[in-house]
Amino acid sequence: MNRPVFAPSRVASAAAEHPRQPFAVRFPGFVRRLPWLVLAILALFPLLAPALGLEYYVGFVRRLLIVAIAASSLNFILGYGGMAALGHAGFIGVGAYTVVALVEAGFSSAWLAWGGALVVAGLSAALIGAVSLRTRGVYFIMITLAFAQMLYYLAVSLRTYGGDDGYGLYTSLEMGAWLDGVHPDVFYWVVLAIAALVFAGFSRVAHSRYGHALRGIRDNETRMVALGYPVYRLKLAGFVAAGAVAGLAGGLLASHNAFVSPAIMHWTQSALLLVMVMLGGLGRRWGAPLGVALWLVLEEALKMHTDYWHWPLGVLLLLAVFHAPQGLAALFERREANR
Repeated sequence: MNRPVFAPSRVASAAAEHPRQPFAVRFPGFVRRLPWLVLAILALFPLLAPALGLEYYVGFVRRLLIVAIAASSLNFILGYGGMAALGHAGFIGVGAYTVVALVEAGFSSAWLAWGGALVVAGLSAALIGAVSLRTRGVYFIMITLAFAQMLYYLAVSLRTYGGDDGYGLYTSLEMGAWLDGVHPDVFYWVVLAIAALVFAGFSRVAHSRYGHALRGIRDNETRMVALGYPVYRLKLAGFVAAGAVAGLAGGLLASHNAFVSPAIMHWTQSALLLVMVMLGGLGRRWGAPLGVALWLVLEEALKMHTDYWHWPLGVLLLLAVFHAPQGLAALFERREANR
C-alpha cells in the first residue's frame, strides 16, 4: 500500500508530540542562579578592572546601573500598568536638581540628598499623575510629555542653578565616616546595592496582588472598574512609585556626573528611555536592564569606531522589531519547536 504523499514523517510527528521546551523550563536551576551570578560579577568588577586595564569602565558600568534603575521604573508603569508616559525623564531631572538644591543650601550628606530626590520626585509624580491619569491613550502620552517639557523649561529658567549651562557639583557628597575613604569605588557598590534592591522590589511588587491588579487594569480597565477595583488609585500609586524611583536615579546620576543640566529632562531622553525598555522587553522582569545594557554597550563600542554610530543602532531597532517584537528578554522564553 502506497504511503500518502502528504503524510507527516515520523520525525515531524515526534517533534509535534514532544516540542522542545523554553530555555527557562529546560534549565530552571541556571535561570534562577543567573541573576546572582551577574550580581557577583558586577560586585567583583572594580577589583578586577585594574588588573585588566579597564578602570574607565567602572564608571561606565556605574552609569549603566543608574540608567537601568530609571528604565526599570518606566517598565513598571508601562509594561505592567499600560501607562505609556513620555515624560519620565522629567522625574529624573527633578531628582537631580533636588540634589543640586540641597548642595547649594549647604547639605553634604549623600543619603539626605538621594532621599530628598526620591521624595521630591514622588511628590511631583503625585501632582502630575493626579491630572494625567484622568486621560487615556494618546492624550495621556501628550499630557505627560507636556508636564515634562514644563519641568525642562523651568530648569532652564533657574539661573541660580546655572540655567541652560547647567550646574557643577564641585564637592563630593559624604556617605558617612564608615564608607568615605574605605575604597575609591565605594560609590559603585552603593549604586549596585540600590539597583539590586530596586530590581528585586519591582519584581516582588509585580507578582503581588497589587501587581496582578495593575496588569488587569492594563489588559481591561473597564472590566476592573466593573469588578469594583479602585482603578484610579491603583494607577496613581504605581505612577508615584515609578516617579520616585526615577528621581532617585536622577540623584545618583547627579552624583555620578558631578554635573546637572536641563538636557537631562528633555523629551528626547524620555523617548530614549522608552526605546531601551521596549528593546529589552515590556513587562519582562529583566527587560529594562537588558535593554539598557545592550543599548549603552553598543553605543560605547560604536563611538570608538565611527562618528555615525546612530546608523547601526537604528538597524538594531529594526531587527528587534521584526525578530523580537516582544523584546530581547522574551527570546529566553521562546519555544524552539520545529516549524
